[in-house]
Amino acid sequence: MPDYIIVGGGSAGCVMAARLSEDADVSVLLIEAGPRDTDRYIHMPVGFFKISAGPLSWGYETEPGRAIDGRTIPYPQGRVLGGGSSINAQVFTRGCPEDYDAWAEEEGCDGWSFREVLPLFRRSEDNDTFAGPFHGHGGPLGASSGHPHPLTRVFVQAAQEAGLPFNPDFNGDHQAGTGFYQTTTRNGRRCSTAVGYLKPALGRPNLAVRTDVLVRRIVVEAGRAVGVEIATDGRSEILRAEREVIVASGAIGSPKLLMLSGIGPAAHLAGHGIAVVHDLPGVGQNLQDHTNIDIVYQLNGPHSFDKYKKPHWKLMAGLEYLVLGKGPVASNIVEGGAFWWGDKAEKTPDLQFHFLPGAGVEKGVGSVPGGNGCTLNSYHLRPRSRGSVTLRSADPAAAPRIDTNAFADPYDLDRAVDGVKISQEIMAQEAFRPFIAAEHIPGKGVRSLAEYQAFARSAARTAYHPVGTCRMGHGEDAVVDPQLRVRGIEGLRVCDSSIMPRLVSSNTNAPTVMIGEKASDLIRGNRTGARQAAPGEAVGA
Repeated sequence: MPDYIIVGGGSAGCVMAARLSEDADVSVLLIEAGPRDTDRYIHMPVGFFKISAGPLSWGYETEPGRAIDGRTIPYPQGRVLGGGSSINAQVFTRGCPEDYDAWAEEEGCDGWSFREVLPLFRRSEDNDTFAGPFHGHGGPLGASSGHPHPLTRVFVQAAQEAGLPFNPDFNGDHQAGTGFYQTTTRNGRRCSTAVGYLKPALGRPNLAVRTDVLVRRIVVEAGRAVGVEIATDGRSEILRAEREVIVASGAIGSPKLLMLSGIGPAAHLAGHGIAVVHDLPGVGQNLQDHTNIDIVYQLNGPHSFDKYKKPHWKLMAGLEYLVLGKGPVASNIVEGGAFWWGDKAEKTPDLQFHFLPGAGVEKGVGSVPGGNGCTLNSYHLRPRSRGSVTLRSADPAAAPRIDTNAFADPYDLDRAVDGVKISQEIMAQEAFRPFIAAEHIPGKGVRSLAEYQAFARSAARTAYHPVGTCRMGHGEDAVVDPQLRVRGIEGLRVCDSSIMPRLVSSNTNAPTVMIGEKASDLIRGNRTGARQAAPGEAVGA
């Protein structure tokens, strides 16, 4: 019987499996519903656009959005060892210090201020460029600067022409400005948590990993989580844990599993015929996500990555990567971006931008006439709209209902329009004039405020950053306390992006890794940042 069962081998689950198994006196079982991370496209940075909508994702779609013209949106969530860190675009950002200070000061999450979590960010990090008080070296998670495409450099120049200062490090002492993103890659290959954390730990006798195993429910006896029920080969099996069950199935999977286990809003569970183990109203509520808007430009020549769609260029790129480990295949495509203000009353930037030297890279974003284009997307960083994750049925194999409730608060729509207008302003600068033939999306037909709002509603999609559905904090709607223990159930924690009380002002993978590090310390009773290096392991200072 293992001491700990971790449900979900994603960004946080792999971190905890590696960290908890450093203690030879405990045993750990990690269970992942998807397969091992053997698909070759996982490990090629450019491959994310091929796998985010394929069999390594759960294939979810949202409920029709009332404020986005009743549309449903594809909602990729990783279903593979490494989870989102195996299928995402690998952008390495962590948000503003103010995000975490708000968790501690306004949400009652003691121990989660930026000063307290910064050592965990540093401990996780193996940065190939930056050092100093904001960065670590020698940690499991590779963070690389790469070699930006020439058109990405043009974007950064154009953003400066539009008034955004150059920022060499979005994870430094301030976030505002334009620059080049670091990526969670190492030596030209993706560094997921499965690669950086789990793979080096797989030889430990006290760590077991089971893939392609669906967890049907958490087993609770006398108010304590004692194990899980799994489905294998058409039959059910109970696996028991000596100490704790740790749920790390993400902002969609974690609330779903709790509810299937009878932990959640009592009326909702009863409506699906699920026996109520513990009435916890906040489970599945407070869903937050970044709502993305793309604008696309037609180029006047083969200036972007789009030229590599042609067979001879694709062959050359493949050979360059095979022989030298660099070139287009080693790029995550999303190489440059910016953080800036839509609402000037905000203390920190409330918009984020990603530039892609290509068109039609992500599902749902079309190509351009002539085949050569580029994309600039933007989103509001701190949305006020709140959605939910609820059950569709009591069948563990059924997809849940995901209602992001995008743009339910008109303030969010206003900020989305700001993002589109600033994007157009950047793309209209002198630096881009030698390369751009025409604005393809939204095009010349969008001029009035009503037209911008209509475009935003029609083009809105997810940025793949769901959080908050098992909110950490206090009060009746909190699901876990600041030690990540599920309220009202002993021996059970939730440790992933679902515990964020508020969405951070950036991409969410690095913060989720931090949550895995923090959870490991909490479970072991360590002081934050004080873990000692294992033999032969370097830990970032």
